[in-house]
Amino acid sequence: MFNQIADDRDHQGMRMPKEDSFYGKGYERPVYFVSGEPQQRGKFMNNTTGTSSTAGKFSSAFALGSIIFQKGDKSYSQKLKDKAASAYVYANKKLGVTQTASVRSPYIYAEDNWTDDMELAAANMQLLHERDKSFDRKAIEFAKQEPITPWLGKDTAKHYQWYPFINLGHYELAKQLKGKDRGTIVGYYKEGIERVWNKAKHNAFYRAIPFIWCSNNLTTSFAIQCYWYQQLTRDKSFSELEQANIDWLFGCNPWGTSFVYGLPANGDTPIDPHSAFTHLKNYPIDGGLVDGPVYTSIYSNLIGISLHEPDEYAAFQSDLAVYHDDYGDYSSNEPTMDGTASLVYLLAAKEASSISSGNKTSQPAGSNFSYSYGAIVRGDSTKKNIALVFTGDEFGEGGDFILKTLRKENIKASFFLTGNFYREPAFKKIIAGLKKNGNYMSTHSDRHLLYCDWNNRDSLLITKEQFRNDLHNAFETMKKFGIKESEAPYFIPPYEWYNDSIAAWTKDAGHQLINFTHGMRNAADYTTPDMKNYRSSNDIFNSIIHFEQSNTSGLNGFILLLHIGAGPKRTDKFYLRLPELIHTLKTRGYQFQTVKQLLKN
Repeated sequence: MFNQIADDRDHQGMRMPKEDSFYGKGYERPVYFVSGEPQQRGKFMNNTTGTSSTAGKFSSAFALGSIIFQKGDKSYSQKLKDKAASAYVYANKKLGVTQTASVRSPYIYAEDNWTDDMELAAANMQLLHERDKSFDRKAIEFAKQEPITPWLGKDTAKHYQWYPFINLGHYELAKQLKGKDRGTIVGYYKEGIERVWNKAKHNAFYRAIPFIWCSNNLTTSFAIQCYWYQQLTRDKSFSELEQANIDWLFGCNPWGTSFVYGLPANGDTPIDPHSAFTHLKNYPIDGGLVDGPVYTSIYSNLIGISLHEPDEYAAFQSDLAVYHDDYGDYSSNEPTMDGTASLVYLLAAKEASSISSGNKTSQPAGSNFSYSYGAIVRGDSTKKNIALVFTGDEFGEGGDFILKTLRKENIKASFFLTGNFYREPAFKKIIAGLKKNGNYMSTHSDRHLLYCDWNNRDSLLITKEQFRNDLHNAFETMKKFGIKESEAPYFIPPYEWYNDSIAAWTKDAGHQLINFTHGMRNAADYTTPDMKNYRSSNDIFNSIIHFEQSNTSGLNGFILLLHIGAGPKRTDKFYLRLPELIHTLKTRGYQFQTVKQLLKN
C-alpha cells in the first residue's frame, strides 16, 4: 500500500508529466510505502505513527466502489469488497497517522488525525455488512475520539494537519444511526459550525477560515459540512454561512476574483496559476480550484517564492492576507486535486439539492429528474418509462416507416420539428399522420439556428429578441396543422446545443427546455461515412443495449433521441432498426411514453 508517489523534488522546475528526471533514476519516480513508521529522505524526518489515516481512506474508497458496482458488475464489486476488508485490517494494524516524506524542503503534508478516517471506514464497512452491527459500534467509538475537527474556529493549523479538513465519517455514520446516537453525531457537526460562526458573524464576508496554505480547500470543505448538517437535520440556521463560503470562492472576497480557473467564463478568474500545463503549454484547466489567500506572514517567509508579473491585486493586499494570480506564487495560486474534487462534489450536491427540492425559480418539480444547463435531460430514473423522441429539419425520409412502426407497436412518440420541416410540402402528409396518431408534436425552432458557439458554450450567437422571434414563428407555423402552442410545453433546441441562458429564455417564453439523455450513440444516427464521428446502425444499437445492461437504473426515464431523416448520404438508416429496438426494450419491461407523459410532474 502506497501513501505517496514522488516528493518535493517535483518542484525543482516546471515540466510536463512523464518528464520528471529529478529523482536520480531517469524518469522513474520514488514511491513511499504505508509502513506505519517514521520515514526520512534527505535531512527531514516525518512524524508517522501508524497506518490508519491512509489505509482507512483506501478502505472507504473500495467499499463505496463495491456498493456502486453491486448491480452492474458483481464480480468486480466482490473484488472491491475484498480490498475494502483487507485495507480495513491494515488500517487497524498500527493505529496512527501516516505523513508524507520530503527530501529538499521542510514542507510536508503533516496530517495529525486518523480517527475520522477510521470512523468513515467502519461506517462504510457497515454498509457492506448490514447484519454485523459491530462496525457501527466501532465507528461510534472513533467518532467520540475526535468529535470536532480541531481547526474549526481556530486561527491557524499546520499544512494539511486535519485532512480532509472535515469529518466525513460523521455524515456517513449519522445516516445509518437512529435515536440518541444519531443526535450525538449530528451535534458534533453543529458544534463545529458554531465555532466558526461565532467568529464569522463579526465580519462582512462571514469569514472565519484561517488563511493557511490551501485556505480554499478548507473553505470548500466547511461549506460541505454546513450542507451535510442541513441534509441531516433540515435545520437551515447556517444556510447564509454556507453560501458565504461558496460566494467567497467565486468572487465575493477582498480581491474580487473567482478562485476557480475559467469559472465564471467571462469573469475575473485565475489565468496564470502555478501549473506546468498552463505555464508551458497554455492548456486550460477549467474548474481547477487554486490554493487561495494565505496569511501575509506565511507568504513573506516562504522559500523560493517570487512574482513574475506586476501584481494586479496590489491595491487589495493587506498585512493580514495576500493572493497573487502569478505562477511564481505556489502558496496561493496552485490548483489542487483534493480541493477541486471537493468543489466538484459541493457544486453537484447543491445542484442535486435544488432539483430534489423542486426549486420553481429555476426548474419544475421532479425529484428524480436530471438536468443539464437548465434543461431536463432525463425523467424519473426510478421507473421503467422511456420517451422516444424524433427531431427533424431538412430530411424526413423515415417518417412513413416510423409512423407505421409506432402504429404496429401501439406506442406514442414525440416529434420536435423545425419550421422548415413544417413548411415543406413534401412532409405535410406525414405531419398530419403523426398528429392523428396521437404523438406529441412540438418545435425544434423555426430556422434551425445555432444558439451558442460549439467551442465556447457560454458564448451566445443570437440575442434574446432573435430567440423569441424565432420561437414565435415556429409556433405560428405549427398552428396550420392544428397544433396549439399550449399543447407543446416542451422544446428541444436546434442541434441539441444550448446553454443556461437559452434555458432561461425558454422559461420566460412559457416553455421548458429539454434535451436527450446522454450516454449512448443514438444521436449519431444522422452521421454519414465521410464524417469523423460516423457511427453505423449496428454500433448505435449495441451502444443502447450495452448501456441498458451495464447501468443499475438502465434506461429508466430516458429521453431517447433519434432523427426522422438522415438524408441520402447515409444509406445505413437506423430508423429501420426501430422495430427491433422497441421489441427488445419492451421485453425488458420498458413502457413507452410521450415526453409529456414522462415529465407530467
